Amino acid sequence: MDTAIAFRTAVISGDTLYIQAGAGIVADSIPAHEWQETMNKGRAIFRAVAVAAAGLESRTIQT
Repeated sequence: MDTAIAFRTAVISGDTLYIQAGAGIVADSIPAHEWQETMNKGRAIFRAVAVAAAGLESRTIQT
């Protein structure tokens, strides 16, 4: 089977960002690669939130 299933979730509650990321494990998965892929997916969510927050702050300052 050549399939992987990615899971990513972000929840903002108050001033706290909660992130969950994971991947589906298949027969030929390499644990270290799966771990790195999961961490990369989590970091992508952090970056997206940081970019969005910076844009919101810029708009607030301009108005």
